[in-house]
Amino acid sequence: MRAKKMVDKIKELMYKPERIRNMGIVAHIDHGKTTLSDNLLAGAGMISEELAGRQLYLDFDEQERERGITINAASVSMVHEYKGNEYLINLIDTPGHVDFGGEVTRAMRAVDGVIVVVDAVEGVMPQTETVLRQALRENVKPVLFINKVDRLIRELEVTPEEMQKRLLKVITEVNKLIKVMKPEKYNEWKLDVTNGSVAFGSALYNWAVSVPSMKETGVGFKEVYEYLQNDEWKTLAKKSPLHVVVLDMVVRHLPSPIEAQKERIKTIWKGDINSKVGQAMLNCDPNGPVALMITKIVADPHAGEIAVGRLFSGTLKPGMDLYIIDRRAKNRVQTVGLFMGPKRVEVEEVPAGNIVAVVGLRDAAAGSTCTSVEEMEPFESIQHFSEPVVTMAIEAKNPRDLPKLIEVLRKLAKEDPTLHVTLNEETGEHLISGMGELHLEVKVEKIRREYGLEVVTSPPIVVFRETVTTTSPVVEGKSPNKHNRFYIVVEPCPPEVIRVFKEGLIDLKKTDKSTKRKILTEAGLSGEEAAGVQEYFEGNIFVDVTKGLQYLNETMELILEGFRDAMRAGPLAREPCMGLKVKLVDAKLHEDAVHRGPAQVIPAVRSAIFAAMLQAKPTLLEPYQKVFITVPQDMLGNVTRELQGRRGQIIEINTEGDMVTIVAKAPVKEMFGFAGAIRSATSGKAIWSTEFAGFEPVPPNLVEEFIMEVRKRKGLKLEIPKPEDFLS
Repeated sequence: MRAKKMVDKIKELMYKPERIRNMGIVAHIDHGKTTLSDNLLAGAGMISEELAGRQLYLDFDEQERERGITINAASVSMVHEYKGNEYLINLIDTPGHVDFGGEVTRAMRAVDGVIVVVDAVEGVMPQTETVLRQALRENVKPVLFINKVDRLIRELEVTPEEMQKRLLKVITEVNKLIKVMKPEKYNEWKLDVTNGSVAFGSALYNWAVSVPSMKETGVGFKEVYEYLQNDEWKTLAKKSPLHVVVLDMVVRHLPSPIEAQKERIKTIWKGDINSKVGQAMLNCDPNGPVALMITKIVADPHAGEIAVGRLFSGTLKPGMDLYIIDRRAKNRVQTVGLFMGPKRVEVEEVPAGNIVAVVGLRDAAAGSTCTSVEEMEPFESIQHFSEPVVTMAIEAKNPRDLPKLIEVLRKLAKEDPTLHVTLNEETGEHLISGMGELHLEVKVEKIRREYGLEVVTSPPIVVFRETVTTTSPVVEGKSPNKHNRFYIVVEPCPPEVIRVFKEGLIDLKKTDKSTKRKILTEAGLSGEEAAGVQEYFEGNIFVDVTKGLQYLNETMELILEGFRDAMRAGPLAREPCMGLKVKLVDAKLHEDAVHRGPAQVIPAVRSAIFAAMLQAKPTLLEPYQKVFITVPQDMLGNVTRELQGRRGQIIEINTEGDMVTIVAKAPVKEMFGFAGAIRSATSGKAIWSTEFAGFEPVPPNLVEEFIMEVRKRKGLKLEIPKPEDFLS
């Protein structure tokens, strides 16, 4: 009954953006974020008060419960009454652990304010700095909750004066951080006990005080001290309950979407502010075009995939078609709703300014921009064509678990678009590829914990690409029966041509001839080649420049099969090929179709391509990552040393206050173990993230060593093949 009432209120308040507060809770690991979230929920009548603080309602992931840490950002909506008005509070609980910084950043994108939680005994810790910086960078306003105050009195037995001194020290430190990180906002955002932007209390024991609450309840520090000394925290929690004090502070000090979006849109969106969608977002306009930023994908056993995100303008309704800009896809919304912890409540529509849960956006991923305007500039860049660059083999310890493992891997890949799963035909192993080493570790752990599967994994490896640097001579490939001959040239393909295909500017089946020819000649092909492009496959093209050959049309599909086969695994190390233009310049075909079947054509084309590649100065390309690292200035040297020891190149160094941000790029192969190394080099004070930066040639002095490494791993002969090996 109570929950139903709550839902009705939420439905009503959704339409009053001035009464909405979207906020996050951030803190150093173990300072009590999730316990605080629990208590706010209990106070709002969402879970029983007895269980609050022990239930950890928002850590519903097994791994989170066992490790006692939050890995995923959970979201929940609740109603709070302040001075006779009801407010809708959308809360996102975020991880404090440095390795899930991506989750924190994405959550900060969805909220307008944060409660920074600091442990009264431990004070401001490195990760407090990190998460506060992430919030400030996203233009999100902070308030402070100093937690575990009871420990000062019970464990440390401090005097009332000493207690106040300690609490003031925490406030001063947080203010110092705000001043350095966001000087232009400091006067407006400075935390101040007297105006109530700071609260003190114990999330576990459910009480809190702030200057405004003292005026209302008459419970001040003196009373707190006495109650706790006499172990009467239950009375204290009744007289000055935590959720009231903290949520009053949220309503009073954190901005509504209407205020916040005026400031924040400029930080998180680089499009034209005067455009229709720009204005709609600035004004949080429910009648404008839909602009939705997805911050998370949640897999739900019943509904399938749920996309959670912040709606900056427009109104979402079931049945709407939305463009997912970064995926160039269009999906239909099936249901819209709000999260109340793990429960999702469906509603008829959700207007701008809310955090929503949408079913039906199959193609959306965390970081996607979804909109009703096809041409909208997406929100702050999230690397589009990032390819997973680290791979490990994974198998079930017990062979009979194999079918289950396959099903679990499929699920994980759907939940996390940055995870790719493939089966290695040669060895029968399953390969999982991700954005980095840690990414894969967490996924593997999840398979063990959540699905109870014992798995064995190989050390992580990178996948190279094979390519050529010059044009090969014409190579003749003969079919095994010697009745068919194919004459092939291989050369590098202009990068612009690949881009045209990659971005979907041309569809070989649909685009008309003249448009196709125009786009491809502008991208760098000759007119003859542009007219003859037959196939684009994973960064390579196949071109037919022959003149009026008999039987060629009937054979073309098999020729292309041979081309695709060669591109999947090149001659140097059976790694995928990239950036090749394969040209068919002539062919002699047997008149009888029986003599030019798959067993004749495919091997002939493949071996001709391999022999041609080996005569066009072949080399390897390796994946690079762009690395962004923010550290205190005095640690710059440690970071640059760490990067240079990994063949990294520093692109730029920017200083902001007492912090330095280093932008560098480094080969993924050298980045294994970087997480641990950078953490010890900066005693945990570095915030860093990486994004895919494309492929670059392996330095000439390392090519052979790398080829041998891969051949050895794959159990191939330990020598580089010669062109004649492929020509019978």
